[in-house]
Amino acid sequence: MEVTVIRPGMLTTLQDRGRPGSRAQGVPLGGAADPWALRVANLLVGNPEGAVALECTLIGPELEFSADVTVAIGGAEFAGAPRWRPMRVRAGQRLALGAAKTGCRGYLAIAGGFDVPEVLGGRGTYLRAALGGQDGRALREGDRLRVKGGGGVEAAGWSIDERILPAYGPEVTVRVVRGAQADELNSGFWDSGFKVSAKSDRMGVRLTGPAVTRTKARELRSSVVAPGTIQVPPDGQPIVLLADAQTVGGYPQAAHVVTVDLPLVAQLRPGDTVRFREIRLEEAHALLRAQERRLGLLREGLAQKFSAARTAKP
Repeated sequence: MEVTVIRPGMLTTLQDRGRPGSRAQGVPLGGAADPWALRVANLLVGNPEGAVALECTLIGPELEFSADVTVAIGGAEFAGAPRWRPMRVRAGQRLALGAAKTGCRGYLAIAGGFDVPEVLGGRGTYLRAALGGQDGRALREGDRLRVKGGGGVEAAGWSIDERILPAYGPEVTVRVVRGAQADELNSGFWDSGFKVSAKSDRMGVRLTGPAVTRTKARELRSSVVAPGTIQVPPDGQPIVLLADAQTVGGYPQAAHVVTVDLPLVAQLRPGDTVRFREIRLEEAHALLRAQERRLGLLREGLAQKFSAARTAKP
C-alpha cells in the first residue's frame, strides 16, 4: 500500500531508532528525537519498536491512505487525531493532524512500517547530509510513501495507561549527571530556569537565561558528545544536544541528560521552561531499567491484545 502526502506539515521526516555504531566514523546517531514515543507508537500498531515512522514537528501533515490500515500517534498531541491508541483508517481516507496542542514532535506509526532503504545502518532521515528517509529530505506535497506488509488488525478502541509515559510538559525538571567541566561553571546552571529558543532544531535545543560562565580560562580539547550532552558555548547559553548532534565538540560540558528524561527535552517548544537536577549515575541506570520494565509489560500486554484480535477475526 501507499500513503500520499497531501500537505507535508512544518517539518515531517521519516525516522527510526538511528544509526548506532557509526559515530566513530563521524555519523550522528540520528533517528527519532523522542525515541520513547517512537517505540510506543510502533508497539501500538504491532510493529517492531524501531520500525520507520513519521516524525511530525509542531504542524503535522495531511495524508491519504490507499488501503485500510492501523496507525497510532505518540509524543506530541495533535488536534486532528488522538494519541497513544491504535486507530483504523480506511482506503481513500485522509488524516490531517493539524497543529500540535501540546509537545513539539509527534510520531505517526503505521502497521507494517514505512518501506525505505537502509543507509549506513539506519533508515531515518539525516537532513544535514541529505541521506536516509525520503531522498534525505523532509516530506513534500505529492510524495508517495510505501508501506511494508499488511494493514494490521482492527483497532479495538483502547488506549494505554499514560502513567507509564514521561512527564511531558511546558515546564520540566530534567535529571542530569555531571559533565566533565561542571566544576568550572558558576552556579547559574543549577539554580536557574532556562527558556527554549526558537533557534532549536534536531541537532540541539538552544536555551536562553542567565549566562553560565566558567571560572577557569584554560583551553579545552574537543571531546566526545552524544544526544543529551549539555554544552555551554562562549555566550553562556546552554545547548542540549539531540538526535542529530555532532560526534565531538570543544565547548565545556556542564552535564548529560539521563536517557529516561531526554524525551522531555525533545518535546519542548519555543518558550517552554527547563531546569536541571543532578542525580548519580547509578540512579540514572536504575531509572532506565525501571522504564524498560514498564515497556516490557506494555509489549507483553499488547502482544496478547493483538493475538486475541487475530483469533477473533472472521
